[in-house]
Amino acid sequence: MVQSPTYDDILYPESDGKPIAENTVQYRWIVRLVSNLKRLLKDQTAFVAGDLLWYPVKVDAPPAPSQAPDVMVVLNRPDGDRGSYRQWEEENIAPQVVFEIVSPSNTAVEMAEKQAFYQQHGVLECYVYNPDTDEFWGFVRDRSDQDIMPIFPLRLPWVSPLLGIRFELFDDGLTVFYPTGEPFQDPGEVMDERDQYKQERDRLRAKLRELGIEPDQL
Repeated sequence: MVQSPTYDDILYPESDGKPIAENTVQYRWIVRLVSNLKRLLKDQTAFVAGDLLWYPVKVDAPPAPSQAPDVMVVLNRPDGDRGSYRQWEEENIAPQVVFEIVSPSNTAVEMAEKQAFYQQHGVLECYVYNPDTDEFWGFVRDRSDQDIMPIFPLRLPWVSPLLGIRFELFDDGLTVFYPTGEPFQDPGEVMDERDQYKQERDRLRAKLRELGIEPDQL
């Protein structure tokens, strides 16, 4: 039996009716950021999500203010499944870092409104990248005096104060690096490297057996 939507379902829908990405480039960037940020923060209490609706305030009547960042990071909130991020149910902790990957349909006005929303509702770092034009910009908020400092290409390479990751533009576009200097990779690239390692390991084990040496006894 299909249940009727509750009033909360009406106030805070779990979908804005928009696709997670408009093209494969945008989708690949979202997946790359989410997977690598989860890896970066795996030993910390942190929630990382892609294209999840964030409701910063509780309301009595629709529409509830919301945005669905392409990627958001919430430190000090546990990982886990959520239909949306309702801030008042999350110890009132706002996402500290958000990422937007510009798609062809995004207008300058729309991106400006998103950044204004993030500034209004407490985001500390916002990063925006257009993979078609290699434009990169955003802002960081000084937590001591709440001043907003814009980020633009002349400030690159840029290191995130909260995450320690580095953004750098090269001839082939933006690369994001771990604090260790390792570049972010797509999940498929990581799996390919693991497959290559396994193949090389199996080849060496076979070679040792040809020489009369049992690898497991070494």
